[in-house]
Amino acid sequence: MNKSVNSSLRPNPAGDWPQVDPTACIDPTAQIIGNVHIGPDVFVGPYAVIRADETDTEGRVHPVTIEAQCNIQDGVIIHALGGTSVTIGRRSSVSHGCTIHGPCTIGQGCFIGFKSVVYDAVLHDRIFVGTAAVVQSVTLQSDCSVRPATVLISNAAVEAMTGPLGSQEIQFMARVINANLKLIKGYHHKPVNSGRKPAGEWKPAPGRASVISVK
Repeated sequence: MNKSVNSSLRPNPAGDWPQVDPTACIDPTAQIIGNVHIGPDVFVGPYAVIRADETDTEGRVHPVTIEAQCNIQDGVIIHALGGTSVTIGRRSSVSHGCTIHGPCTIGQGCFIGFKSVVYDAVLHDRIFVGTAAVVQSVTLQSDCSVRPATVLISNAAVEAMTGPLGSQEIQFMARVINANLKLIKGYHHKPVNSGRKPAGEWKPAPGRASVISVK
């Protein structure tokens, strides 16, 4: 991707530019800053921020890596402390409004639920994190789920506060991946206003609140 023509991409103070595979789809409102590596067929939604800019003691910035076919949805924030990194494994979904903060490793085929926070954690493959959960300072083994609104901040509590990955969760995770891969194809190949008239100025309709006037 040509960094000079994409205002979503910019360097960190250390001079590291994002490295984005040309098949990835980055919304123009997203901000990708610094030592970020985005793999093939990744979707980054509106107003997501992925920032790798804090240095270690030797002045180096460790990477944020998002592997192939992941989706980073609207309003997600991904960042890392200096000297630490973030890795999100292939075909994982980070859903609307999540915060992922390094040090953090998320394995392949995971789903991080809406508004959840993952910090200083290791999630192995096929982990389902429910809506508004907090996962911090723990290691989760593969094929487990975290219930919505759970605050999981100790390895001693993992067994009591997680369960096995169920069939409904597996189906939902696959559905989210497939939907976002389809969106990538659509955004790459279809003009924004294809098949529609362009919207005109906002004008109040008689007897109603403001609506869009289409010319």
